[in-house]
Parts: sequence; structure tokens; C-alpha cells
Amino acid sequence: MIDLYFAPTPNGHKITLFLEEAGVEYRLIRVDISKGEQFRPDFLIISPNNKIPAIVDHHPADGGSPVSVFESGAILLYLAEKTGQLLSRHLRERTLAIQWLFWQVGGFGPMLGQNHHFNHFAPQPVPYAIERYQVETQRLYQVLNKRLERVPWLAGDEYSIADIAAWPWVRSHQRQRIDLENFPAVFNWFERIRTRPATVRAMQNAQPV
Repeated sequence: MIDLYFAPTPNGHKITLFLEEAGVEYRLIRVDISKGEQFRPDFLIISPNNKIPAIVDHHPADGGSPVSVFESGAILLYLAEKTGQLLSRHLRERTLAIQWLFWQVGGFGPMLGQNHHFNHFAPQPVPYAIERYQVETQRLYQVLNKRLERVPWLAGDEYSIADIAAWPWVRSHQRQRIDLENFPAVFNWFERIRTRPATVRAMQNAQPV
């Protein structure tokens, strides 16, 4: 059993996407970040960076005591290793998946997050920041589109944790002022993931109770 500490953000959705795709039993524990529940002492033991998502694996592979993991990229790698799913064991495709996973957690997610913040939540408009993050968002979508013009999935021929990591961020493309018609390969990829049964289940489970 996996306990998933969750809020319905792009990083939270990554983990429900994986768990549903891999058929892993999990318990969804909602963390209300609007009320500051991510700062509770019991949660900080699991996620010292006071961010969701985080997991507790009650049946780790070594048979020992429960293992907690924080940071969405680390969680995806941990779960892929645990289950043997969604991360190729072949050197080249595995290396590609990990590269694109790191691309997402190091650039695509943070830059789109800043875009979202300065366009929707900054207490006053900051034109320089809005322009800077919009330009970078466009550049990153171009990188993603060029990759997906060459291959069906980010790591090559197989759906992987790299796709799972990137998809929830593209889901918010309209709030990033991105028109997917300008990125046809991304649009095709996005729709193929959106209609996967596991994706449908994951997004349904994320709805408020």
C-alpha cells in the first residue's frame, strides 16, 4: 500500500497518473495547501521541503520499515524501480526517459509555474517577469514539440515516467497563454495521454470529495 499525500496540482497529478497506470493500490491523503497543512509537523517528517506530493511505501522492496519519498521526480523514479513499470530497463531508452524527466523537473515545471504565478497571482503586474517567463514557456514548448515530432513518446517508442511528468503541466496550457494549435505534435501527444483510461481514472480521483 502506498500513502499518497496529495493536492490537485500538476506535481500531485503526476503521482496519481503513475499509480493508476501501474495498477498500484494507494490511499489518497489530501493536503489542503490553501490552509497551510503542508507545514504541519507530521507532514514535514515525510516532506521536509513542505511540498506535495509525498508518499509512504508501507511495503518497500527490502522488506523493512516504511519508506517515505518526497519530490515528484524522485517519487516517479522510486515507483518505477519498485514496480518495474514505465521505465525501460534498456540502457538507451532508460537514459532518455531520465533525461526528459529531469528536463521537466528542472525546467519545464518551474518555468511554467513562474509563468502561472506572474500571470495570475502576483499582487501587482510585473511586465518584465511576465515577458521573461512567457518567452521561456514558448521556448520550452518548442523543445517539447520538436522532440515529439520525432518520436511518439518522450523516451522513444514507449510511454514512460517522462511523459507522466510533463503531461499535467501541459494540461494547464491555456492559463500559460499557450495555444496548442501552434504545437501540433504536443497537441497529439497530449490528447493520447488525456484519453488513456488510467489518466481518466486519475483525474476523476483528484476531484474534490
